[in-house]
Amino acid sequence: MSTTPFIELKNVVFAYGDRPILHDINFTVEQGNFAAIMGGSGSGKTTLMRLITGQIHPQQGQVLIEGRDVARFSDAELYEHRRRMGVLFQHGALFTDLSVYDNIAFPMRELTGLPEDVIRDLVILKLNAVGLRGVERLMPSELSGGMSRRVALARTIALDPEIMLYDEPFTGLDPISLGVIAHLISRVNKALRSTSIMVTHDIEKSLEIVNQVIFLAHGEIMFSGSPQEMRELDSPWVRQFIGGLADGPVAFRYPAQTTLQQDLMG
Repeated sequence: MSTTPFIELKNVVFAYGDRPILHDINFTVEQGNFAAIMGGSGSGKTTLMRLITGQIHPQQGQVLIEGRDVARFSDAELYEHRRRMGVLFQHGALFTDLSVYDNIAFPMRELTGLPEDVIRDLVILKLNAVGLRGVERLMPSELSGGMSRRVALARTIALDPEIMLYDEPFTGLDPISLGVIAHLISRVNKALRSTSIMVTHDIEKSLEIVNQVIFLAHGEIMFSGSPQEMRELDSPWVRQFIGGLADGPVAFRYPAQTTLQQDLMG
């Protein structure tokens, strides 16, 4: 059995222009693990996702998939890397002019040579997996928010991906829909045995379904460990985030270079 981590970031540094985002990031996600990346807005969570998909490359350090540097992938290797991956976007990102059936069939038609009768059976199976068999002919505009997210999940698992990435999958959902999506995500990951990473702000529900937490603040990793270890951690960063506190290491006010009195006096 290989001892190489499935996903590994080593000494990763990234900036947009002269604006630093990530500083010396190091973490691993073992094969089959489900990791949550948590942290405040602007902490670098989405940037990490873009690095793993190969959309951007670090200025320093390496992003490794099964020991191979994503930045060194050829176009063909990058295509194959993304083909092994399923991404559930924040608001589902369904094609609004395609039916539910055609949304889920889309990656199968684009990335495989499967005959249409096999695609039909797979679409029905994927919809059944998220509890929505029978909505094939509906359009996205006819779906509720929770149903739309479940259809997006069905499309995400269309090709049984080895890597699953979830970008704020609980955003905008009512408590019942959120619970349903969390349950489905957990069940799907266990069924597929995918290596998964979820960017999320929802602490309570996320800690119930993941087995690893990576906590970011100001582009640095403040904590990496199990959900239980995070709950027990005595850290002002984590305490402020979990408690939703206005006062703490993450300042409420923007660090202006002048005082209010100076600004008012012109």
